[in-house]
Amino acid sequence: MNSDVILVSGLVLGVFAVPAIISALSDRRPPRTAAVALLVAGCLVIWAIQTNPAGYSLRDVPYAVVRVVGKVIN
Repeated sequence: MNSDVILVSGLVLGVFAVPAIISALSDRRPPRTAAVALLVAGCLVIWAIQTNPAGYSLRDVPYAVVRVVGKVIN
């Protein structure tokens, strides 16, 4: 699996986990599933950074997202 795909998967999962945590907290429920999703997202991002030989900087993240979306569309 390409490290760009891993990075983008982790970012998307993390973006979806944050509103789920906020929703659970506002309903006074424990955010167990959302917290696990956020933990998995963080692990995916760390794994992507470690598997990419050059690493990622903040400038590289938008380009990685565009490359992954381009692969999905094409």
